[in-house]
Amino acid sequence: MGSFLRYGRYGVRQIIKFRDATNDSSVVNPLLYASQGLRYNRKLQVILTTNIDKLGKAGDTVKVAPGYFRNHLMPKLLAVPNIDKFAYLITEQRKVYQPTEKEEKKDVKVVKESKEDMMKEYEKAALRLDKAKLVLRRLIDVQKAKARATKDDPLELRFPITKEVIVAEVSRQLCVNIAPENLHLPSPLATLGEYEVPLRLPRSIPLPEGKVNWSLKVKIRSK
Repeated sequence: MGSFLRYGRYGVRQIIKFRDATNDSSVVNPLLYASQGLRYNRKLQVILTTNIDKLGKAGDTVKVAPGYFRNHLMPKLLAVPNIDKFAYLITEQRKVYQPTEKEEKKDVKVVKESKEDMMKEYEKAALRLDKAKLVLRRLIDVQKAKARATKDDPLELRFPITKEVIVAEVSRQLCVNIAPENLHLPSPLATLGEYEVPLRLPRSIPLPEGKVNWSLKVKIRSK
């Protein structure tokens, strides 16, 4: 076990140095579907750097919750993200620090998802967007509110809501990552009310029966 910890944690330190040197952002921003930015935040695939009870052995590729990896495994250097660069570096470290336990020697390999599994994830994310309602609370422009001709005139926001704001809120509230290009929003949302923002998603994602296009419901309330 001690040797696993030595080579595993040393490998992680080398990975962190290598990442900083190359300014590689692939750890934080994984490849998104067809450059469209659609991704459902499910469990992460990680490579263990040491044996962990009820989870796996050093070098195993396992799935864990994002929070568990971020708050427990990564700070303690117990696991790294499941990408080619990390798998290669961990394998190289294992050649230097050989485990003392008698077990089968094998290279660490990145487990690839099948296209069918990926399409199921994308469809699940698209359905979640289409069925959900994004609720935003924002401050109104008090001066313009007082200057309204009638009380029936819409209340304008102090700061209009842009595509980037909606993208951030979709990630926070719905746990789905999209890109600004996925939203058809010619101009920012500037008043309180309810909106239905058309979504631009890949045609390969099948629409539910009876629907013509994907959309995202957005409700803006006063703060």
